[in-house]
Amino acid sequence: MPLGAAPLHPSPGPELGAEALKMGDQKDALRKIITTLAMKNEEIQNFIYALKQMLQNVEVNSTKVQEDLEGEFQSLFSLLDELKEGMLMKIKQDRASRTYELQNQLAACTKALESSEELLETANQTLEGAENHDFNQAAKQIKDSVTMAPAFRLSLKAKVSDNMSHLMVDFTQERRMLQSLKFLPVPSAPEIDMAESLVADNCVALVWRMPDEDSKIDHYVLEYRKTNFEGPPRVKEDQPWMVIEGIKQTEYTLTGLKFDMKYMNFRVKACNKAVAGEFSEPVTLETRAFMFRLDASTCHQNLKVEELSVEWDAMGGKVQDIKTREKDGKGRTASPVNSPARCVQSPKRMPSARGGRDRFTAESYTVLGDMLIDGGDHYWEVRYDRDSKAFGVGVAYRTLGKFDQLGKTSSSWCVHLNNWLQVSFTAKHNNKAKVLDVPVPDCIGIYCNFHEGFLSFYNAQTKQLLHTFKAKFTQPVLPAFMVWCGSFHVYSGLQVPSTVKCLQKRNSTTSSSNASLT
Repeated sequence: MPLGAAPLHPSPGPELGAEALKMGDQKDALRKIITTLAMKNEEIQNFIYALKQMLQNVEVNSTKVQEDLEGEFQSLFSLLDELKEGMLMKIKQDRASRTYELQNQLAACTKALESSEELLETANQTLEGAENHDFNQAAKQIKDSVTMAPAFRLSLKAKVSDNMSHLMVDFTQERRMLQSLKFLPVPSAPEIDMAESLVADNCVALVWRMPDEDSKIDHYVLEYRKTNFEGPPRVKEDQPWMVIEGIKQTEYTLTGLKFDMKYMNFRVKACNKAVAGEFSEPVTLETRAFMFRLDASTCHQNLKVEELSVEWDAMGGKVQDIKTREKDGKGRTASPVNSPARCVQSPKRMPSARGGRDRFTAESYTVLGDMLIDGGDHYWEVRYDRDSKAFGVGVAYRTLGKFDQLGKTSSSWCVHLNNWLQVSFTAKHNNKAKVLDVPVPDCIGIYCNFHEGFLSFYNAQTKQLLHTFKAKFTQPVLPAFMVWCGSFHVYSGLQVPSTVKCLQKRNSTTSSSNASLT
């Protein structure tokens, strides 16, 4: 080394780099093992819970079937006792009736015999004194007496028979049947046909079949519950099983559902007259729908928001009370993260207070949904009070200004009903309005296809198209609502109705008639 030169520090060799890389790979592998073990432990814990539950069920169910069996035999004994008492009573009555008839006939015959014996003795005495001068008169009297004697007017045939065989019983066949009596066969578990089952229009059509033909099945029992977990149903679940009994066919359709969770679990069992079989293997169906809530933390202070209902409040909404409820976590204005409806916040769900934005104010009586729309097609409905002085519904960018009214800027699109002074029903965007010459429905359906830029409004009952915007959305949009001196209620968790899908396909092939508002 030259004099005064600094010592050289060797750079990490390839051996150290390889060793560090190897260590990183081992850490990744170990993390995977830890994840696998954790999942396996949870799976085993769930299975242990299920086994313990089954042990409890065995005790409860065995006690129940034992009591049912004793009850069935007791009812059979009671029936046999009643049958025996009835038959014995019949025999006693028949014996008494026959005895009465035979005793009466015996008494009559005894009396006739006594009379005939007296007449015979008299006739013999008369015959022995035939030399008497009054013989002819005595013989005539005897002849007349014989003619009128009871013995010659009696039927010498018994009125009733002494044969009682018609009251005999033979339980040979019944004994054989009882000896061959076994437990009623338990129906097999049905099999749910996933290929034939369908989720559409907020309905679930479920189809199943029996593995073997069973003519003794009386009905089926269907159970379902909502969940946010994909795959086989979990043993421990917050949502309870809902039960539908008395299904006679091997299919059933659940209608009018609100899809406020991502999936639904289903299982079905068959029942005969006395016993139910095991449940089918449970299945999980995806219930894709647009679920959102209203962002009460940024709405206008004159709007009172409760769940999905909004009412205009002239007293100012009591902002301070809302802030207090926010702090206590008791009000509807709490952060969506804390909502029990979702265990994990969706990345599309808008954070509380819209990133620190102020409330809508002045004449912007607006409230927004809390779920961003940045793709796909979505549908929701709103029913408003017909006495509202003004009402609007549509979509808006999250950047909508706190003073901006729906439809009056380039950041929002809506249909607007004005009942104040002059009644009008218009489509609004960028401060331009188009009068809609259609009846105003009580309930409006909103369809939004983000990528294709369609925003359509429908009569929710008849599915009549009211208006369609054809736009090019440059950023995600939110459901938007406004009301003045009135109220409305929002229906979320809805799928796009099949009718609307068909109409939108037809609409997409034609040019929009609302280009002036886009």
